[in-house]
Amino acid sequence: MTAILGITFPIYALIALGYVIVHKGVFEASDMRTLGRYVLNLALPALLFTAVAKRDVAEVFQPDYMLVYALGGLLTAALAWGVLTLQRTDPARRALGVMGSICPNNAFVGYPIMLLAFPDLAGMILALNFLVENILLVPLSLLLMELAAGGGGRGPLRTLGGILLGLVKMPMIIGLLAGLAASLVGLTIPGPVDRVLSMLATSAAALSLIVIGGSLVGLPLSGNRGLAAQIVALKLIAQPALVGAVLLALTAVGAVSLTPDLRVAVVLSAAMPMFGIYTVLAQRHGLAGAASLAMLGATTAAFVTLNALLYLLT
Repeated sequence: MTAILGITFPIYALIALGYVIVHKGVFEASDMRTLGRYVLNLALPALLFTAVAKRDVAEVFQPDYMLVYALGGLLTAALAWGVLTLQRTDPARRALGVMGSICPNNAFVGYPIMLLAFPDLAGMILALNFLVENILLVPLSLLLMELAAGGGGRGPLRTLGGILLGLVKMPMIIGLLAGLAASLVGLTIPGPVDRVLSMLATSAAALSLIVIGGSLVGLPLSGNRGLAAQIVALKLIAQPALVGAVLLALTAVGAVSLTPDLRVAVVLSAAMPMFGIYTVLAQRHGLAGAASLAMLGATTAAFVTLNALLYLLT
């Protein structure tokens, strides 16, 4: 148990530090947004590029891992949709529930945990998660949100096309695709450039956790608490459970074969709290309160669920 706390305690200590320095006024909430943009637009793209470019593309591309992660995410989306539909939840809140249930924060929380648990694989795991999330899970969630708001008068296909185009323009996706291209052509990164990229990449883990903690200060906490509680349960319990079930089923029939480390990593990746822009996306639909409650609850409760998963899986 001490070894497990050695992984999770530093993560939550930095999240707590981020909360305290904003709550006490050492930094402003706006500073967290600036630091978050630095992580998203510079540090993580550099990390993804170097993690992928330095590996053979066959090593980076793990279709078995991606299949398990994708199917588990889709099953979670179907479960969330079904549960909220049975409760006659309106389309906007139902879409919010699906998004909160299937979009983990592997950039800001997952990567630092993987860096401590699997230091040699952390960058590759992040790249694999990003591929599934940004090709499938995030577009699906955004599509549901847009359709709930009427889609701006556009059809579902045009709406999805706009979402995918926006994702492709993100610096993290550009860094990931550039890394894949460099791996394919066997590009050798010059030493000075590699050191610059490595310095940027190294700054991502600690800073991202401080941003998460600081961003929790001042969240609007008046909203649908019942909906928020369901989203937390779906995110922290249902998604990792369904990913684990898919892994066991596909392994049993010989459809996938993952190393022990990747088996643990794919379930842990699904167990992360929802991504940091969850509340921002919810604001557009007047649901910031419920989203904030869910994100605060999931980020806090994940300390217990992640420790439990690490204990069970390692």
